[in-house]
Amino acid sequence: MQRLSSGSAVPDAFRGGYVALGNFDGFHLGHQAVVGAAVARARDAGGPAIVATFDPHPMRYFRPDSDWFRLTSLDQRAALFAAAGVDAMYVFEFDAALAALSAEAFVAQCLVGDLGVAGVATGEDFTFGKGRSGDIPLLRALGALNGFAVDTISPVQLDGETVSSTRIREALRAGDPRAAARLLTRPYTIEGTVQHGDKVGRTLGYPTANIDMANYLRPRFGIYAVRGRLADGRVLDGAANLGVRPTFDPPRELLEPYFFDFNGDLYGQSIAVELIDFIRPEAKFDSLDALKAQMADDVATAKRRLQS
Repeated sequence: MQRLSSGSAVPDAFRGGYVALGNFDGFHLGHQAVVGAAVARARDAGGPAIVATFDPHPMRYFRPDSDWFRLTSLDQRAALFAAAGVDAMYVFEFDAALAALSAEAFVAQCLVGDLGVAGVATGEDFTFGKGRSGDIPLLRALGALNGFAVDTISPVQLDGETVSSTRIREALRAGDPRAAARLLTRPYTIEGTVQHGDKVGRTLGYPTANIDMANYLRPRFGIYAVRGRLADGRVLDGAANLGVRPTFDPPRELLEPYFFDFNGDLYGQSIAVELIDFIRPEAKFDSLDALKAQMADDVATAKRRLQS
């Protein structure tokens, strides 16, 4: 899959395609339906299938002090799009210039001028242009004027409710990664580079791989049963602390997975950690012996949860 950005010219091979348009953070069931529609239309027409997304997320641009809320990094989305059969990911750099474009200018400049779209697929609630002034009726009208089709995809329902990134975030903040995984169709996954820490876990007999939380959403702090995926393809079961480690000073937000029966060196490597199940909230312990005893219990619980 080719990765393109709004700062560069679009190669001819990717013009005249069907474009799935949206943020697609998380790439959940609803997003998959939108992208699937664009891929199907592109295949029928013999043209390229493109996902057009935004980075940074518009919410981060307009509310830079808001809590971290990302479900997927741009690299994770690129991999997910490629697996869905997309030919290219086009990233709109969301900056002051893009935010200032009227709805009409966005279509003329970005969709028609830059991408030369043959068709657009998006959700029924998609808005665009300065002040979110553009909606689906306007997009259809502009499509008719500029010769491109517009397909809108109805919300996907699961358990009687609409699948949404908001619903996934609520599940994760409540400590329910299994509910989030059903909406995502895969476990919520945090990717990062393993960094050196204070080595406390190693002295307790549970060496951990420390990963910075970066701009990912913060799920409920606590202990999780996890599954790690290494760059070489190995899959490791483990237990992880996600939070600020209240027993130690200074507090620092980290994801710290301990992988069972693994003795390799992961420092400097990029790994993906899937949150499978929530075991318990974070707690402060009066002694390292009490913490060590609890960690042994957490590991045993994680092994049972992962087997089930």
